[in-house]
Formats: sequence, structure tokens, C-alpha cells
Amino acid sequence: MPTPESDTHPTVEEKHHPMLKMVLEIGPLLVFFFGNLRGEWLAQKFPILTEVGGPLFIATALFMAATVIALIVSKLVFKHLPIMPFVSGVVVLIFGGLGIYLQDETFIKMKPTIINGMFAFLLLGGLFFGKSLLGYVFNAAFQLDDEGWKKLTLRWGLFFIFLAVLNEIVWRNFSDDTWVNFKVWGTMPITILFTLSQMPLIMRHQVPDAAAKGDKAE
Repeated sequence: MPTPESDTHPTVEEKHHPMLKMVLEIGPLLVFFFGNLRGEWLAQKFPILTEVGGPLFIATALFMAATVIALIVSKLVFKHLPIMPFVSGVVVLIFGGLGIYLQDETFIKMKPTIINGMFAFLLLGGLFFGKSLLGYVFNAAFQLDDEGWKKLTLRWGLFFIFLAVLNEIVWRNFSDDTWVNFKVWGTMPITILFTLSQMPLIMRHQVPDAAAKGDKAE
């Protein structure tokens, strides 16, 4: 069975197409933002979209389509489906579909809570059983020792809980537009800042890349 360390190497394709990888991860969120912002205009241009519902439902339908396209492109170009986007995509399709079918925005707004809660449960649950699962969740380009993986897994697990709670606070207390803006323009910067804040820990626990050493030896 592969260890988290062995699963953290980016593929050759990911090294050659870093910008495409970023676009595939961020693109669906931007589509969601545009769909909510210009939902009424889109409905006028494409009357069939009126059957989906209001702007938030139109945005969700476009988000679902963009997510599926991003996963397909990832599979074709990178030869695999990243675990985190794949799991998120499944939740997007299930709860987005329920929200549109039932015309209930609650399913759509609770989706980030469920996704983040699920990742927190997996990471912290894995630690409880002595497994550092972060290497299987993230396709990161660094190697850590066991203690480093445990600490980083704990921190990310707690961070996912923070994001889940924050999403609940925002969607339950603010307008739809505020929630969409938070989802697109708030969550990403917060996650980037958190990731950067973990660099000292990563540097302290990073171990030599055996594969890189082998390449140099050749």
C-alpha cells in the first residue's frame, strides 16, 4: 500500500501544466460567481435556464457542469483524479442536484459545510486510528517525516472545521450575494493564508526526496 509520502509526488503532467491545474481548481468557483452575478441576464439570453430557477440555482447548475468538465480534463491531461476535487465534485453534484430539484437553497448553501466537515472527519478520524491521511487528500509536492504529517494533518483537520463553522455563520446570517462573495473571494484567500502559515512546519519536517536524489545520481 502506498504511503502518504509516496503519494505526494506531483505527476509529470502536473509539473508541465501547473497553470492548467490551477485553472481547473479555481475555474468552477469563478463560473459559480459569474452565474450568480449575471443569472438574470443569462436567463434572458438562454430562456431554458429559467426552468432551473433563480440566479443562485442557475449558478449552481453552471457550477456543476464546470466541475464535471474540470474533472474530465484532469483525468485526460493528468491521468488521474485528485482525491479532494473528486470528493468535492461528488458532493457538489448530489447536493446541487437536490437543491435544484427541490428548489431549496439550503442544500446548496450547506454543501461547503458538508465538504469541509467530511474532510475534517476523515483527517482527524485517521489520526485517531494512527493514520496520517493528508498525503492521500493532497497531491502536494513535498515530503515530510511521520511527525510532520501528523502535525500537518491535525492542523488541516481543525482548519476544515473552522471553514465549516464559518460557512454556517455566513449563510445563516447574511444575504445570498454576500455568501457567494464569501464562498468565491473569501474562502480561497483564507485557505492560501493558512497554507502559507504552515510552511515553517513543513520546512522543519521535510525529508530529502529520494526520487530526486536518484535522478541526480543518474
